[in-house]
Amino acid sequence: MNITRIGTLSAAYLLHRRDFSNSSLLVECFTERQGRFPAIVKGVKGRGKSASGLLQPFIPLQVEWSGRGEIKSLTHYEADGRVLQLTGQALFCGFYVNELLMRLLQRNDPHEKLFYLYQQLLGRLAGSGVDEVALRYFELDMLNELGYGIDLSVESQQGDLIVAEKWYQFVQESGLIACSRDSLHATSGRALLSLNLRTLGEPGELREIRNFLRSVLGFYIGDKPLKSRELFRSAYRDPYT
Repeated sequence: MNITRIGTLSAAYLLHRRDFSNSSLLVECFTERQGRFPAIVKGVKGRGKSASGLLQPFIPLQVEWSGRGEIKSLTHYEADGRVLQLTGQALFCGFYVNELLMRLLQRNDPHEKLFYLYQQLLGRLAGSGVDEVALRYFELDMLNELGYGIDLSVESQQGDLIVAEKWYQFVQESGLIACSRDSLHATSGRALLSLNLRTLGEPGELREIRNFLRSVLGFYIGDKPLKSRELFRSAYRDPYT
């Protein structure tokens, strides 16, 4: 859906930015009202550091844009509340989430709930650093909001309830199927039930669910490696992504 003119401001974050010509930027916006779309910000690099500095990932913005084509023109932007400061591992987690959204979100497809979930996660990362439980729940919620949800309560082939003592693996377009413990991407029923009930916390379960969701996300983001994950691994021995 093309929008010719947005008459009011919309809450937004930038998922990515890069130079475009000598004085402009090409930014990827994630907005409350319009979802994800690319936009050009003309002449911003000639207006001083404050103008360009505001156009960074993780900074809450109010934006206005115009244009009929796929790439819009960002006509106005301003800070929307407190600027978030992500540092260390939390910063890497933020880049990871942004890259997931870039790979999974269709352009011009609004997801208001996902926008607020993203906003809440950034607040957690900025306020208390890395929260792996919150990161795993965000991944699960993101899959649900984008139509890739998994029924974590039943085994898909026989319809049996998930049992804590058994093992399961995810099969694309089928769901969870029972498997042996040594199967590829095998996950314990106990960990899956904890994810479903949102009672994650035990380190072993978190490791299992990290690997489980990584395998699920892999079906949808494809074989191309995530740059943020590679950077995280090069900087930290035990990354959260």
